[in-house]
Amino acid sequence: MPFVLVVDDSPIERRLVGGLFERELDWLVEYASNGSEALSCMHLSVPDLLITDLMMPEMDGLELVTEVRDRFPQVPVILITAHGSEALAVEALEKGAASYVPKGQMGSKLMDTARQVIAISGDDRVYARLLERMERGQAEFELPNDPALVARFAEHVVWQVGAMRSCDATDRRRVAVALEEALLNALLHGNLELTPDEAQSVRATTLRGEVADLIAQRCELDMGRNRRIFASYELSRDHVTFVIRDQGPGFDPRSVPAPGDPGSLERAEGRGLVLIRNFMDEVTFADSGRQITMTKRFRQR
Repeated sequence: MPFVLVVDDSPIERRLVGGLFERELDWLVEYASNGSEALSCMHLSVPDLLITDLMMPEMDGLELVTEVRDRFPQVPVILITAHGSEALAVEALEKGAASYVPKGQMGSKLMDTARQVIAISGDDRVYARLLERMERGQAEFELPNDPALVARFAEHVVWQVGAMRSCDATDRRRVAVALEEALLNALLHGNLELTPDEAQSVRATTLRGEVADLIAQRCELDMGRNRRIFASYELSRDHVTFVIRDQGPGFDPRSVPAPGDPGSLERAEGRGLVLIRNFMDEVTFADSGRQITMTKRFRQR
């Protein structure tokens, strides 16, 4: 059974987060009150996922993210961000955290964020051996508005990134999260023209591999039947570049939060774009926001 390590200096907050995992995912939960205690626990038993607060005594969340990436790169870290800690959270994302959830949105977002991160972090070693000797790859896809195919495209590319051994597990997760967010934006906001509130209500269902009623309804309309997502990638040992284009109405790219903007973390709207801008090295928009190009450069190891 998977288990999660919850790190927070507040016993009440620790139990609140742990209780969500026990009730909703039936996971085993262990607790630590700061980063130092968490690392001691991880040397005894490595968790499948680490959830950490940022502001803690002795070793804070930022220091913990740095240590986990160095010592346990296979373990994804999700930050719990409080108002006032946005700048520190941005730095933690840059240093390797897999995602974040604002403290005020834990009940609605934490479980689905955990599901997304864990699914991305899975390791199919047989598939990895098959692709291990690939030096370069590129492909173009024309995808209907089918969440299952969108998810499979992301999985296909991320496995190739992992198989080439060009980056560590942390960077692979960052590529996967950014790609998933770009594809979901193209599907939900672009082609199906869901409002921010509508998109937020169906994202959790989509990430679990289910088709929300609202998506099914939109796919019965002309916009859902006729529009496509055009997705391509170019992958080598030193970088991967994605181009994702939808056929929706577009948006003003000037509204996208700048990378490293602390104030963007507390906004429910645009969370995917915040992650994309922080996880990829280059992000540009074209065609009135309908096309996004993202590049991740891999550190030479």
